[in-house]
Amino acid sequence: MHRILFIITGLLLYATFSTAQKSLEFAKTEAINNIEANKDHYFDVAMKIWDYAELGYQETKSTSLLQSELSNAGFKIEAGVAEIPTAFIASYGSGYPVIALLGEFDALPGVSQTNSPFKEKREDVNAGHACGHHLFGTGSAAAAIEVKEWMVKNNVKGTLRFYGTPAEEGGAGKVYMVREGLFDDVDAVLHWHPSSSNSANAASSLANKSAKFRFYGVSSHAAGSPWNGRSALDGVEAMNYMVNLMREHIPQESRLHYVITSGGEAPNVVPEFAEVFYYCRHPEMSMVRKNFDWLVSIAEAAAKGTQTKMEYEVIHGLFNILPNETLGKVVHENLKQVGGIVYDNEEVKFAEAIISSFEYADNVSINLAENVAPFKVIRTGTGGSTDVGDISWAVATAGLRTATWVPGTSAHTWQAVAAGGTSIGQKGMILAAKTLAMSAMDFFSDTVLLERAKEELNAQRGDDFIYESLLGDRKPPLDYRK
Repeated sequence: MHRILFIITGLLLYATFSTAQKSLEFAKTEAINNIEANKDHYFDVAMKIWDYAELGYQETKSTSLLQSELSNAGFKIEAGVAEIPTAFIASYGSGYPVIALLGEFDALPGVSQTNSPFKEKREDVNAGHACGHHLFGTGSAAAAIEVKEWMVKNNVKGTLRFYGTPAEEGGAGKVYMVREGLFDDVDAVLHWHPSSSNSANAASSLANKSAKFRFYGVSSHAAGSPWNGRSALDGVEAMNYMVNLMREHIPQESRLHYVITSGGEAPNVVPEFAEVFYYCRHPEMSMVRKNFDWLVSIAEAAAKGTQTKMEYEVIHGLFNILPNETLGKVVHENLKQVGGIVYDNEEVKFAEAIISSFEYADNVSINLAENVAPFKVIRTGTGGSTDVGDISWAVATAGLRTATWVPGTSAHTWQAVAAGGTSIGQKGMILAAKTLAMSAMDFFSDTVLLERAKEELNAQRGDDFIYESLLGDRKPPLDYRK
């Protein structure tokens, strides 16, 4: 008799689970359809931000537009968080679990470009969305709005948040938000990024610390009395020379790069001020700290050797992303379900013109946008850095990339700006929005999944982990792009 009751109970539980799963799958399909139905509206929003092309911490119009979209959809807005005027949190609901979506919206300087497939400078701005953050912020907002509607319709318990995160490009906006404790009660974070292909790997990134090294000398006539001068530019050049010698003796995964942002005004005047801006990267934060300390020692030596004075200002510091395989697999399955991107005839013509501008055009296939890459776990970071890294050490985090750019396109290029202003960018954004919405719905529906993700996070970062940003206690550099 007990065995029969056990079997019946099991069957009832299975039937209940099966019914709930079917209900969730139906809701996901409805969410996909709703986002598709509103794709033109969301692309209009994205294109307004594309037109604004506002730099880090200056994104006043962009943040206002996204805040308005979310407020009109029923979210409560908290603006100006973490002492950043353009940062905000949009919230709906209350209690556990707390699921967050990230949205970026800053542009890059010096990459002004129309949405033409040929290099063509816009006359009205000198910046451009060469990393597709106009699509990032809008796509995440579209997903958040759809998840909120699902929560209302189905009386889903929990808290949904959209974090408006400015100045990802060198300003580390998210780091200040983590430092302020704004993610302390969050159970899972979702993000995405524009790309030239579709994937949802649980992948790391490079940790990164940057600083501006400023040298102060004594001006003098470069021909008439150079002995009375002390060249600040000599200090910069001496530093750069020693750093380039340093490269031989650091781990090969390290990356050091710089630009001289100020080198003097005229050849016949000994420069009394010069500045060099350095990025210091490595897959591990500990090595970034060591390499950065070496940079500082070199700068001090360069100043001593040129009889100049030196000071430096840390601009940003980013942790490497801590991949979460538990959440990543869920995002990947949803991305596979939605599928890749198919170009129409006009998009094929645009893509072919873009690809023809590549040196390696023969190696690029347009059809790559139709594919979803197999799931991988990549624990050693390569390539770029992102302030999502700090969030991933505070909260279990997962993300994806979608083909908003023509296959073969590199980020931070005019080709990326151009594609992001076309229907190719729109399709990639909508693919991301659908995948994010479905994944958030999964997270709300499966608290066991969230617990497993948290256990994985704790196992990776260690029981004794205490968050301490690479930035120290500096305030947000609100003028770093001015």
